[in-house]
Amino acid sequence: MPMIVRVLRQAEASGAGPVAVAAGDYEIVAAVEAAGGRAVLTDPGLPSGSDRILAALAELDPRGRHDVVINMQGDMPFVDPAALAACAGLLAEHPECDIGTVMVAERDPAERTNPDIPKVVASMQPDGRTARALYFTRSVLYGDEPVWLHHGIYAYRREALARFTAAPPSPLEKRERLEQLRALELGMAIFATVLDETPISVDNPADLERARSYARSLEGTAE
Repeated sequence: MPMIVRVLRQAEASGAGPVAVAAGDYEIVAAVEAAGGRAVLTDPGLPSGSDRILAALAELDPRGRHDVVINMQGDMPFVDPAALAACAGLLAEHPECDIGTVMVAERDPAERTNPDIPKVVASMQPDGRTARALYFTRSVLYGDEPVWLHHGIYAYRREALARFTAAPPSPLEKRERLEQLRALELGMAIFATVLDETPISVDNPADLERARSYARSLEGTAE
C-alpha cells in the first residue's frame, strides 16, 4: 500500500471531517484516486504545505463552508487518528487559539540536542495536556523539566491560514527554519496538545525501513 494511502486512511479514521490529499505530483494524486480517495493536483512550485492546502481549498470548498482545516504531512503513515481530532479540538475549546498542533515529551536525551527535531517552549495549562506555544526552536533546551518535541500536524482556523500564507517569511522563521514562527511573529496564538506516542515520520531511508517493519508487524505479511 502506498504510504500516502496509509496517511489517507488514518485521517479518515479520525472522523474530523472530509479528507483530501493536496499534492504537487500527479503520481501521488493517481495513487490516492486509485484507492478511492479524493486528491487535488496543485502547483508543484508552491513553497510550503500551508500554501498547498490553501490552494486546494479553493477547489474543495470555494464557498467557505468549513472554517477549520487540518494540515497533516504525507510522511506520517501510522499517526493515531485521535491525534488529528485532538488537534482540531484545541480550536473548539480555546476561542483565542488560531492554530492547533501537537507535541510529545522527549524519551531519549539525544532528542534534546538533535537540531532536526524542533522543540516547543510551552506554557502548560492546568489540565497538563494542553499548552500555549511561546516559541519553537532547533536549539538545545536546558533544565530538569521535560522538553517537548514538536510534530507537524496543524489545525488552522481558515482566516488564520489565509493570513499566514499571505505574509512573507519572518526573521525568526528564516533563522530557525521553522515556518510556525511566522505565525507567532504575526501575533497568532498557537496551542499544542500532548500526544503519548511519537508518530512515525519518514524523513530518510532508515525511517522508511522502520516504517516498513512496523507495517509488517501490523499486517503479518511482507510488503
